[in-house]
Amino acid sequence: MTPLDSFDIAILRLLQHDNMMTQRDIGQSVNLSAPSVQRRIRRMQADGVIAANVARIDPDAVGLTLTIFVEVELVSETPKDIDAAKSRFRDAPEVQQCHYVTGDTDFMLIVVVESMVAYEAFTRRMFFQDGNVRKFRTFVSMDTVKTGVALNI
Repeated sequence: MTPLDSFDIAILRLLQHDNMMTQRDIGQSVNLSAPSVQRRIRRMQADGVIAANVARIDPDAVGLTLTIFVEVELVSETPKDIDAAKSRFRDAPEVQQCHYVTGDTDFMLIVVVESMVAYEAFTRRMFFQDGNVRKFRTFVSMDTVKTGVALNI
């Protein structure tokens, strides 16, 4: 992987706030030509620095109005069991984020669903049917104050 220079960082700062910005506009902002910006973006995509170009959708606009934080504690923490849990959580479309964490809890999940009925169905499928989940604890978000994916670079 090629080390990032100040031009790369400047390009990333712009892209993470608006990835539809034209390469010409980016070039004008960072003092590079559009072809140079294009080469740098392609290199950073190939190197995995730019992980994805996606549309961020407002959950409320598509009826997914409930955000829930869930602490999950496993019965067994063998590498095989941890990997199996990671795979299950990764594959669940309701799980927006999954973090394997230190402390008393093994995983922290952010789950987005349309209703408590949908969340109950999720818990039955993901926790009650999995013999390796010791317990889970739910925190329902009352208001989303900030969400984002922009890094402080």
